[in-house]
Amino acid sequence: MSVCLPAVVMTARDVEVVAGRISGVYGIKGWVKVFSYTQPRENILTYSPWILRRGTGCQMLQVSEGRRQGAGVVAHLEGYHDRDAARSLTGAEIVINRSQLAATGEGEYYWVDLIGLQVLTLDGKLLGTVDHLLATGANDVLVVQGEQERLIPFIQGDVVTDVDLEQGLIRVDWDPSF
Repeated sequence: MSVCLPAVVMTARDVEVVAGRISGVYGIKGWVKVFSYTQPRENILTYSPWILRRGTGCQMLQVSEGRRQGAGVVAHLEGYHDRDAARSLTGAEIVINRSQLAATGEGEYYWVDLIGLQVLTLDGKLLGTVDHLLATGANDVLVVQGEQERLIPFIQGDVVTDVDLEQGLIRVDWDPSF
């Protein structure tokens, strides 16, 4: 087991990003099925090493091979050469270092960067904090926890007027009664 970061809930500005999880085994030669949170799904294979975390334990492993398999992704990790060994990884979160992510362009954000930001209306009323986001197909939605839960469409320039990562704020043109 390699030394890795502690198993705690991380915020957007910390150094870990949960990119997926090991969902099962694939074949008999140590491959695993991966449930990827990246878009497209196979992008998870471009990040190596992976920190596999389960409970309070973690280990750092290199991805030796991987590919899209149907609607999912499969991967082979160094040191795992049979089905039984690979089965021990099932359920582990796949964590990558934040520094492994590509830089974003102007007006582009990783979801992990938005989680934990405070959401204010244009007149300064605090609506709460971004808990997580939802993909709806039409647009992403901020799930804001405050005095009540609010679902706010992440539509830049219309609903979301400003994102300030340095100050930890998102300004929205949103009626607080919604």
